[in-house]
Amino acid sequence: MTASVVPFDPMSAAPRKIAIIVHQEHSRPGRVGALLEAKGYTLQRLCPNLGCTLPDDVGQFAGVVIFGGPMSANDCGTLEGIRRELAWIPKVLDAGVPFLGICLGAQLLARTLGGAVAPHPEGMVEAGYYEVTPTASGAAWFPGGPMHVYQFHREGIEVPDCCRVLATGDVYPVQAFSHGSSAFGLQFHPEVTFEMKELWTAKAGERLKSPGAQPRDVHLEHHDRHDPPLGRWIDSFLDRWLSREQPVAPALMAAE
Repeated sequence: MTASVVPFDPMSAAPRKIAIIVHQEHSRPGRVGALLEAKGYTLQRLCPNLGCTLPDDVGQFAGVVIFGGPMSANDCGTLEGIRRELAWIPKVLDAGVPFLGICLGAQLLARTLGGAVAPHPEGMVEAGYYEVTPTASGAAWFPGGPMHVYQFHREGIEVPDCCRVLATGDVYPVQAFSHGSSAFGLQFHPEVTFEMKELWTAKAGERLKSPGAQPRDVHLEHHDRHDPPLGRWIDSFLDRWLSREQPVAPALMAAE
């Protein structure tokens, strides 16, 4: 029997619950979770890798956020949790529920849509702060122009033609993308707090020896410089994402 999908109806009484998908027992939604709770949403934490069932009734959620993790979006052959997520994401997209994928979550979205996820051909990683630049399609979503964002990944995304690339980078070209009006993928980590940076760089120190990674002290020292604008950006982004508002690019606003 095929599970029914409840369509997302923005005109109905809006649900105030956000599904938070994490990939390890101690994973945290960080700043994104804190901002969503401050906006009045309740978070339902789900971890398919630990055997959690993903709800068939996706219409109960105001949005879905899938966070990162050390595994790969290509691990569907060995990890049941990854298989479940890849099978569940189309239900969210078909129902029109706002979807946000962060790092691994973005890679899972890309794979769901027919894209590819793979390591850099020269073995480069991004771990630390790197600049991303909005494309013409992404100028409205990144109104401040180029921005330094926090990264911690060793695979990148190739999106299919049904997606729009919103921001790009030097090492990994796809840094943000969208599908339709309500599904977004971010290769970078706007959720990571200073405490999370301390933990990640300590527990995953071997990752910092990879080509392209920045030393641990750079991660921490650059926090005060680059994190405040990133925090303001994700706060504004979440409001527009959940309201399904389509922002106007700065150049178009100036021409009006």
